[in-house]
Amino acid sequence: MMTSAGGKIQSPTNGRAEPGLSDVECGEMDMDFNWDEYLEELGATAAPHTSFKHVEISLQSSFQPGMKLEVANKSCPDTYWVATIITTCGQLLLLRYCGYGDDRKADFWCDVMAAELHPVGWCTQNNKRLQPPEAIKEKHSDWTEFLIKELTGSRTAPANLLKGPLRGKNTVDLIVSGCVLEIRDASEPCVYWAARVLRNVGGRLCLSYVGLDDPAHCIWIFYLDTRLRPLGWTKENQLSVEPPKELRDLRSAVEWSEALEKATSEAMKNPLPLEVFKDHADLHKHSFTTGMKLEMVTPGEPFHICPVSVTKAYNEYFFQVTVDDLTPEATPCSVVCHADSPGILPVQWCLKNGVGLEKPRGCQSGDFDWADYLKYSGTEAAPEACFPNASVSRGFCKDTWLEAVNPLNPAELCVARITQVKGRLLWLRLEGLSKPLSECIVDVESMDIFPVGWCEANGYPLTAIKKTICQSQKKIAVVQPEKQLAPSPVENGPPDLCRSVAMDTASVNGKYCCSHIFVNHRCFSGPYLNKGRIAELPQTVGPGKCTLVLKEVLTMLINSAYKPGRVLRELQMVENPKWNCLEETLKAKYKGKSYRASVRIVRLAEQVSEFCRSVCVRLQCCPNLFGPTLISDHCPENCSTHTKTKYTYHYGKRRRVGRPSLGDTVQDGDSAKSSRCKKKRKTIFVQKKRRSSVAAYNGESPQDSDYFYDVDDIDDSVSEEGSSSETHEEAHHHSYLHVSRRGRPRRSVTQRRITHPGTSEHPPLRRTTRSHSYTHNQPTRHTHTKTNHIEEEEGRLVLERNPLEWSVSDVVDFITSTDCASLAKIFQEQDIDGQALLLLTLPTVQECMDLKLGPAIKLCHQIERVKVAFYSQYAN
Repeated sequence: MMTSAGGKIQSPTNGRAEPGLSDVECGEMDMDFNWDEYLEELGATAAPHTSFKHVEISLQSSFQPGMKLEVANKSCPDTYWVATIITTCGQLLLLRYCGYGDDRKADFWCDVMAAELHPVGWCTQNNKRLQPPEAIKEKHSDWTEFLIKELTGSRTAPANLLKGPLRGKNTVDLIVSGCVLEIRDASEPCVYWAARVLRNVGGRLCLSYVGLDDPAHCIWIFYLDTRLRPLGWTKENQLSVEPPKELRDLRSAVEWSEALEKATSEAMKNPLPLEVFKDHADLHKHSFTTGMKLEMVTPGEPFHICPVSVTKAYNEYFFQVTVDDLTPEATPCSVVCHADSPGILPVQWCLKNGVGLEKPRGCQSGDFDWADYLKYSGTEAAPEACFPNASVSRGFCKDTWLEAVNPLNPAELCVARITQVKGRLLWLRLEGLSKPLSECIVDVESMDIFPVGWCEANGYPLTAIKKTICQSQKKIAVVQPEKQLAPSPVENGPPDLCRSVAMDTASVNGKYCCSHIFVNHRCFSGPYLNKGRIAELPQTVGPGKCTLVLKEVLTMLINSAYKPGRVLRELQMVENPKWNCLEETLKAKYKGKSYRASVRIVRLAEQVSEFCRSVCVRLQCCPNLFGPTLISDHCPENCSTHTKTKYTYHYGKRRRVGRPSLGDTVQDGDSAKSSRCKKKRKTIFVQKKRRSSVAAYNGESPQDSDYFYDVDDIDDSVSEEGSSSETHEEAHHHSYLHVSRRGRPRRSVTQRRITHPGTSEHPPLRRTTRSHSYTHNQPTRHTHTKTNHIEEEEGRLVLERNPLEWSVSDVVDFITSTDCASLAKIFQEQDIDGQALLLLTLPTVQECMDLKLGPAIKLCHQIERVKVAFYSQYAN
């Protein structure tokens, strides 16, 4: 694992249980592994993603800031102008026309896959006109001279990335199966041989030597490794082209030569773009000489550190080190290194860092001492200046988690925990192996370690965690769907390393990527989703891979639901046999219970719109609530004028709720009351405060009403307006019903409000989704106080100014005008202005203001009123 030389694929049993040992006998079982749950259960954290330099580089776009290209001129059809790439985001480019200088006001985004983009010089070759935009046309008198100065020394965007099969691909995705490149011999630095790419997993390549198709000799290596070069590089640099030394005897010289000639001719028809190698690190010159001693992580078995000697200096870039072995029958164990090779350390490094040093084989002394050893061998220690910076840790910390390659089986990636961090070395404990290994030692710059979630993001199996059956298990309430999805078969053995996989990680032409998914806050949110929580969601998610972006959106919807488990079950029902889907595990938490379910999510960009609409229809909300289309002021579905019932009728499932009609409820009020009293139910307040006067039901949307949702039975609150005219007449005659002081006045969700003449003296009516009656026997508890923040008759807060512009004093004035006036001093002390007010949530209020739950909920209610008014009046 320490060396970046890659490794041969070992026997499938490496690191796994022996054939005679079953999971039952050892008392362990495989877990359905989920990183979030595992880290949450342990109370642990993942290693920072930014610590993995090679992974960060692999995610970069092929287009680099500063590149020039020719773009269609928006202000004048059939003309073009030169633009500079400012930044990139996936296949999206932020461009600025040349001539604007540092002025950012005219920057614009474009999609590489859709926009008309050309390399510099395309207009000249195709007789197209170059003309600056109208806004800067008068800025320079001689634009030809300006372009000459602007383009001198600049780099144009590669033409093959602007059109053809490689259009819009990231650098790592340019490497596809069948590509041929050259790889340096592990033991001879001046010898190279051709290798064919069998598989690309997020930049981690499975290679097969040309002329040798045996899977047993495949190697895994990251594409940024300095051993890799483009085809033809060896010939240009006058180096030797020979098969690997340990494999030369497997084929005759003629067979090797014919295989190389055939592979080279085929590869030249579609050569690997040179952009693949643009991020390769340059080798630095070393200052080692033959005979110098140093310490090094043992090559091939990175479980301890041992003394080694420089036995050969090939040139100014490469040298050979050999593990010290004092036994007479010793077989040399040598490895080629360069100045920045991971795992090489100066003498006394282990002593200074409190790490044990493995003494050489055959060493007779009890305790190894470097001074005696150097004197005995007549050699010198390599100077400190020969080594890379030994103090670099790149942000890795003890007891954080990551994914790492099994050094005994390079095809296997395992869950790993960092047990020690010493300088630039990490000690890793690999989890999930039936046959435990000693702690592995890797360098912080190693390309065999990856961040948490890397395997899942690239569709590669991660070794399952073994969990002892007798351990106490975390209780999980699993969603039981009405229709189970057939689970995909799981292979128990190691993956077939050379076969093609169903999911091509190098997504051709971005068909597996989508741009933005918009959350249209003004659209109808339906009976399952809390409008207040929806309003707090970000307006856009993406761009990125379809499955990842949609998984994030669905997770946000689940967390915005009244009953997350119910929404999770509804999402399981969304399916279409025509879709190209990938199963993802989604989670929901409600009332202390955890729910998990597999949901099928589309993988193709062309199916994203249909998928989003199907989810919205399933959740009985506006079909445009989220999707690739941004809705501004007016929704095409006209959802703002529809009630919940109308949406249920047009888009949702028509349901019957086992409830008596309104007329029956009024006639049998006593029995209804007694049944309600059997179980005291907890209610939660949503959106707005209770009304303080009788208001008319003028066909208002449920989102504009003040609900008391019964959290124990929200599912049943979703009903259809099915009351007949006769029912409404009965309701008119039996509008009032006596209820106990403990019971809440309840009312049917489907009945509209009715204003009775001469009933202005009646107290305020409160509404729930489970009641069918009014009351007038409770005293009035709320009265309107006129403040600078005006409230309409139906109780909605109307703001005179955008809360984003509120000062601290404005916020204090507002809080003072509410029933939370006693907390206004806190806002003054904490300097909370309007922007900060809109960011406050219940956990933040409880933690930062040190409030008990009751006052915190009351305060958050007032903040929610401001948020709802903000989204209603100013959000767009």
